[in-house]
Formats: sequence, structure tokens, C-alpha cells
Amino acid sequence: MKHAQTYQLTVNEMNEFLEQLSKKYDIYAPVRISCGGRYAKDDSIIYQPINTYQEIEFHERSTYPLKEVLTPITQTLFYFTEDEFKESKSPQKDVLIFGRACDINSIKIQDQIYLQNGGIEDYFYKRIRDKIKFILMDCPEQFEGCFCCSVGANKADMQSLAVSDNNGSAYVGIYDSDFNNYFAKYSAVDHEIQTPLENELKVDYPVIDNLDLANKLKEHPMWKEFDARCIGCGSCTVSCSTCTCFETTDIVYTQNAHIGERRRTCSSCMVDGFDKVAGGQSFRKKPSEKYRYKILHKVYGYNARFHTGPMCVGCGRCSARCPELISYPATLNKLSQAIKEIKGGVQHD
Repeated sequence: MKHAQTYQLTVNEMNEFLEQLSKKYDIYAPVRISCGGRYAKDDSIIYQPINTYQEIEFHERSTYPLKEVLTPITQTLFYFTEDEFKESKSPQKDVLIFGRACDINSIKIQDQIYLQNGGIEDYFYKRIRDKIKFILMDCPEQFEGCFCCSVGANKADMQSLAVSDNNGSAYVGIYDSDFNNYFAKYSAVDHEIQTPLENELKVDYPVIDNLDLANKLKEHPMWKEFDARCIGCGSCTVSCSTCTCFETTDIVYTQNAHIGERRRTCSSCMVDGFDKVAGGQSFRKKPSEKYRYKILHKVYGYNARFHTGPMCVGCGRCSARCPELISYPATLNKLSQAIKEIKGGVQHD
């Protein structure tokens, strides 16, 4: 989708623009939190409501993805008493979210899982999704571990606006005619907002085209190393742009055992207890089995269900957040090599 016009605004003009938008929209963007990171003096960059242009972090990747606006780590679905329940409040305004191309593309995957899986739409997801529009952020710099071009997630087509930071000013591209009136007093300029055309990191993304190959890959020795490396903390899945696993819990209030709330909380296939079934049995006990399950779901299971490609947008956050420095791109390249070995008839003991 090609934008019709681009305008150059000063920081003050951007703040006026955001103030006008805030009358109709809640606006979210990646914001730097000083000393809020993993280590004592590390910052974190998370999605928060903003009021000014200066709050937006353009030059580093956010610690956690855009999806946290739609599906927070913990959210209350409804409140209940003995004989009635009341759903939690939905956003009162529409929502605008700043995001890079990979993050905006990840919402297509979220949409499929929450809205198109089994013919039933998730009500609590849909009520906020219907209110959301996106503002594309350009990516002039490479972030460590990014490989969006390898999975075709470097270009977005769901944005209403696009913004490129320009050291004291901003280029704003319009994709949605609903925003034309905001720029009536400005003159258009000749500038095209860029998304990545090539990553320094190249990934040979594996293609598993049938169930027989997927089953053979389960037995490949490449997974054994992760018993010694993976600690099953779930950091990779919490930071993933596309993971959607959650669990629901009824919380009964201590002060009154007759009332409470139902919460949906982000979960992970990498943690103990995720796959526990009646009787206390688990399907995957070893770290290697859990990691294998996650990878094969990303590469094969999701695509077998929806036929739209891998469940990955190459954002690189999973590798960045792993305390054991496990590289997801390296795993994908190993998986591609394993596929070649299986198709070539190589046998492993």
C-alpha cells in the first residue's frame, strides 16, 4: 500500500498533532524506562501511552513487542459474584500504536489465532482489535538478531500512518484518508519512508512441507544440545511477537470468598506444567523436547493450520532475551541443514 502524501513536521508540530489525535485515540509507543532492564543499570523499552513525540524511542528495538497492548501479560476478563458476572471495561477510545514493520505484521498472526482459529472469534481480543490502527516506524538501523527480510516481514501494509524520525523533525506519511484533515495546513514533501530492504543476518528459513518430514525431524539429534543449554524459563516466548499461549485463572478475593475475577495470563510452552493433563502426566519433560515443540510449531504446525507461512516475523527478541544465549536464527539454520540430511538419506545413530 503506497502512501499518497508525506509531510515534514517539527517536534512542536508533532506534539500538536499528537494532542489533536489524543481527543479520539489512546496513543501507544515504545518508551524508554531508565534502569528498568534486566540488569541494574540497563534500561527497558516497553509500550506505554504517550502524550509527546519526545517520549517515543525510535533508535532501539523495544524489549517486548507491540502485542502487549492487545494482549497484556495479565488481563482481567470479567468479575463475578455468586450469581452474576460483569465483563471488564473495554477501551473507551480508539487506539493508535507505533510499531515497526515486523511488529505490525505479527498482528496478522495474532489475528489468525484469536479470530480465525476454529471459526470462533475471541471476544476479548476482538473488542480491542476493532479499535486499533497502526503507525509504521521506519528502521534506519539494524538491530542485533533481526532477520525480518528472511521471512518477508520487512514491509507492512496495515498502517494508517508512517513516521520517520529526522533529528529534530519527523516525516509523516499518510496511508489512511481519515487522517488527511490533520495535515490541511502543511505542504507535501518528496520523501519516502523506508523499511529494511536487507538484513545483515541472513536466515535459511526451513520449509517442512509434510507431516512425515516433521516426524522425522523430531528424532534428529540436533535437539539434544538443548538439554544442557535451555533452562525452560519462557523468556523467548514472552518476548516473542507472535506467541499467543495463555492460561485462565479464577481469583477469589481473600476479603470475600464469594466474589472474584477471571484473569487471562500469558503462558509458555517452555515452562514446566504447561502441557500437564489430567492425572498429572506431561508430554514433554526435557528442555530439548519443549524447545523442539516450540520450534516445530513456529516452522511447521502454524503453517499447516493456516497456510500463510511461518509463525515468525524475524524481530530477534527471543535471542536477545535468552539468558542462555540460545540463538533462534542459528537453530533455524541447523533445522534447514537437518532437512537436507533427511531428504538426502543421511542416517544418524
